Amino acid sequence: MIIRNQAIVEDDWAVLRLAEGDTPEGVAVPSGKAIVPLRVWQAQREQLQGRAEIGVWLDSDERAEELQGDLERFAVIAVNFPKFNDGRGYSIARHLRVRLGYRGELRAIGDVLRDQMFYMKRVGFDAFQPRADRDIHEALKGLSDFSLSYQASTDEALPLFRRVQRGGVA
Repeated sequence: MIIRNQAIVEDDWAVLRLAEGDTPEGVAVPSGKAIVPLRVWQAQREQLQGRAEIGVWLDSDERAEELQGDLERFAVIAVNFPKFNDGRGYSIARHLRVRLGYRGELRAIGDVLRDQMFYMKRVGFDAFQPRADRDIHEALKGLSDFSLSYQASTDEALPLFRRVQRGGVA
């Protein structure tokens, strides 16, 4: 199960992770909907580019620009959060949405916790795979923890002071 577009749904994508001893060139990519590491995409691009149901995931130390020119191929791009306190994934998501114009599903995977999800949504994530040891129904509530945001972001182009009409004081 994952959270997609603020609803809990079945996850029909398999996230491929390399096991110890696996190489990006030699690992077998499962058939069906598969989200592969960036290194696997780069190593097996020729074989994978013909597949309609392929996604890619970036680790927090990888750059979104590596996907430039291929973005339209992916129905889903995931960003891995190896630790909840590693914020580089926020920058990757915003970069994918704002600078590179990615419009497909953008999924947060890894150490994803409820208290981060509202902010992840603000930078462009629309799907979340919370940690397996957490209640997904409780995590879903994290998307509505706040009713208003002050700053502009991918989900709101104007900051609050530009959105609110104030009456003049005489």
